This record gives sequence, C-alpha cells and structure tokens, in this order.
Amino acid sequence: MNFFQIKMAIYATYLTNKYGLKLKKISDSSEKKRVRFAYAKELLTALNITVEVKGREKLADGKPCLLVSNHRSIIDPLIVEHAFDKSDIFGLWVSKEELYNSFFFGLFTRNGGSILLDRSSKQMSSFFKEIKSHVKQGDSIFLFPEGTRNKEGTNLSEFKDGAQIIAMKNRLPILPVYIRTNSDETLKASLKNSRQPLQITIEIGDYIDYKDRSVGLEVAYRKMFNLEE
Repeated sequence: MNFFQIKMAIYATYLTNKYGLKLKKISDSSEKKRVRFAYAKELLTALNITVEVKGREKLADGKPCLLVSNHRSIIDPLIVEHAFDKSDIFGLWVSKEELYNSFFFGLFTRNGGSILLDRSSKQMSSFFKEIKSHVKQGDSIFLFPEGTRNKEGTNLSEFKDGAQIIAMKNRLPILPVYIRTNSDETLKASLKNSRQPLQITIEIGDYIDYKDRSVGLEVAYRKMFNLEE
C-alpha cells in the first residue's frame, strides 16, 4: 500500500464510524437520509470522485419502491445515495451479516437504515416481516440482487430470486438503477492517483410493475440498460 492508500483507509474508517455514531442518535428517516448523503459526499470527495446521475426525473417522490442495482465495489451504496439526494425517497439497505459485524462498516450499517439478511437462517419470516413493517411506514427497500459484488469482469452477474419475492409480497414497484461506470476500477484508480478527478455515472431506469412477470427481473434489467448476456 502507498501512503495515500494507508491515509485513506484510516480516514475512511474514522469517517464511517463518526457518521455511524451520528446516525445512532437519529430516528427521523429524512434526517438519516440527509446524514447518509453527507457521509457519501464527504468520502467520495476525499477520493476525488464525482457522481453523474442520469434519469433523475423518473423518480416518483415519496413513493415506496424496491430499488435494484448492480454491484461491483464497496463504494456502490455511496453512489446510489447520490441518485436520491434531491428526492423524498428513503431506502433501507438489505445487508449481509458480515457488514453488521464488520469493524469498518458495522456501526454505520446498523444505524444508517438497514435490514439484516441472515442467509444461514432457515426461517426468513422475521426478515420479510421487518421489510413489510418499514414499507407500511413509507420507506423503500434498496437491494443488490446479484447478492454480492460482481468480480467476474462482466457488466452483470446472475440475479438471486429474492428481489421479485420482496416486490410481490409488498406490492412494490421495482426501480432499476445501473452504475454504468465500473466503480471498482474507478476506486482503484483513485487510490493510485488521488490528484486525478474521476467521475462515475449512474442511470435511473423506468419503474417495473411488481405484477409484471412476463420476463424475469434480470432479463428486464438487461434489456432496460442494453446489457449483453
């Protein structure tokens, strides 16, 4: 690791836990949203990365939805936050147990607005019950349907089945967003040369009716963003 990488690792850990403590004291969702965006902006600014959002006008403000996004880097949630900084949509991230217990992300994940997905559990009823409770309060659900970061070097990896089940159970319109720029490569480039300004583009697609089962979600997502198999 070079000096900048070491400095950024220390700074990012400090910043993530600092905002995690802030979020612990906040119960209002709109205030949580504001603080989450402030964190995302501060950390990406330190990395000299800006975010371009295309299709922002497609967002239906205040309307709960199930957001689905591709996933290639640990900074993807920060990128997605930029798509919603001017909207009334507040989403809870579906998060893995590793993030809840992480020294780096744990405090922020637990307090920032998330729903724990315990894949080792044989009973998923509490998971779906928690989602339903938040949706009734007007919150959206944010999800990476690939299940984990895509390290295959492709535009998209295979979707897991859970996204459409969540949408159906809660009658949520599905909002596809696509991080067009390879965020993992961008992060690596930033850590190699912090002086070079970098930009990541995220695209907001059209809402998909949860009742539309004419094609699978992955197929519809690929078609919307012109992604090859």
